[in-house]
Amino acid sequence: MHAVDIIIKKRDGGELTRQEIEFFVMGVVHGEIPDYQAAAWLMAIVLRGMSKRETVDLTEVMARSGDVLDLSDVAPMVVDKHSTGGVGDKVSLVVAPMVAACGLPVGKMSGRGLSFSGGTLDKLESIPGLNVHLTIEQFKRQLATIGIVIAGQTADLAPADGILYALRDVTGTVESLPLIASSVMSKKIAAGANAIVLDVKAGRGAFMKTVQDAVALAKVMVEIGEGVGRKVRAAISDMNQPLGNAVGNALEVAEAIATLRGYGPEDLTEHCLTIAAHMLILGGLTDDEAQARTRLEEAVRSGAALEKFRQMVEAQHGDPAVVDHPEIMPRASIVRSVAAPQDGWVKALDAMEVGLAAVGLGAGREKKGQPIDHAVGFLFHKKIGDRVKSGEPLFTVHANSEAAYQVASEWVLRAYEFSATEVPAPPLFYEIIK
Repeated sequence: MHAVDIIIKKRDGGELTRQEIEFFVMGVVHGEIPDYQAAAWLMAIVLRGMSKRETVDLTEVMARSGDVLDLSDVAPMVVDKHSTGGVGDKVSLVVAPMVAACGLPVGKMSGRGLSFSGGTLDKLESIPGLNVHLTIEQFKRQLATIGIVIAGQTADLAPADGILYALRDVTGTVESLPLIASSVMSKKIAAGANAIVLDVKAGRGAFMKTVQDAVALAKVMVEIGEGVGRKVRAAISDMNQPLGNAVGNALEVAEAIATLRGYGPEDLTEHCLTIAAHMLILGGLTDDEAQARTRLEEAVRSGAALEKFRQMVEAQHGDPAVVDHPEIMPRASIVRSVAAPQDGWVKALDAMEVGLAAVGLGAGREKKGQPIDHAVGFLFHKKIGDRVKSGEPLFTVHANSEAAYQVASEWVLRAYEFSATEVPAPPLFYEIIK
């Protein structure tokens, strides 16, 4: 077999065999197929798609390109959650401590930012000293000891995904159902969790722009997971505007801490309770969503959820003082609000444009391996459905140069649309795929 023949076959709309997919993926992993051929293959998949069989084969090959973790010696039930990516999505930082505080171990391997979508690892690295690079032994020991771990995938777990994920981010090959499904589920299968809740985003700030596409992706991922013996559930959630008020790494960590204290933004709090409740249900702690929410709310009210977050930070060598003093995280030199240009109601706040503006500030990457600025980002004071008055603060920019501030403030202002009549807030969720 030859890599170029496989690229041409997919480019021309052909269906790849399991053997061809395995040859190409393992060639990438072993360094026998260079980045430029891998990028061409990814683009062919974006343009031509993959059949359900190809997608399942790609997922299994990627999952088994390295070790597959067995967590049965840690706990009889370990849960995980995954988001397909969004803007202002710091949900993992909230739900993992909430669920762990209820007695259900959460073992999560996360990724970095992808295109305009933020990454959990980048957010966590806003915390001074925190290490997201754990060995498998460290991952399992922390999970056994405190019941919670969020780390990057090790080089031994789904290494094919790590390579292809980084390439997709910088080659315009992110928005593809088979590539997203195989990336998500290969990591989840390799990471060993028994039950997985998928937070599948739909809208302007998601890779799936319509609810229909998000449902299609969710169904594929649920089928893949159940086909390999995992309990999987997917929630289709809105991503037409940022989730919560903060966008940017340190700003989002601070908002997650506030939410664990019980005073986070209403939309973020409700979103986290819903996702966490389904995690408790899949994990077998309860079969009733209302009962699950009651347990989670008590974990926040009692301080147990916040304490789990503190334990995780400390276990991963981060400074636990950040829990009480989020201001020790990186801070921008310019913090300045932008005023509403008119009276009315917010009709739209384009999440993708906000995400792109955040990348422009330095909160995300434009090139593979590029360092990011953890301090920069935005705080939103008005979102869809909110009443605004001309001259009052609409959003605040956190930037590290005057030029960056000017570009970002104008960019985000263009992401807003206003209405002279009242506008309803969008729903948080559209559907649950069981």
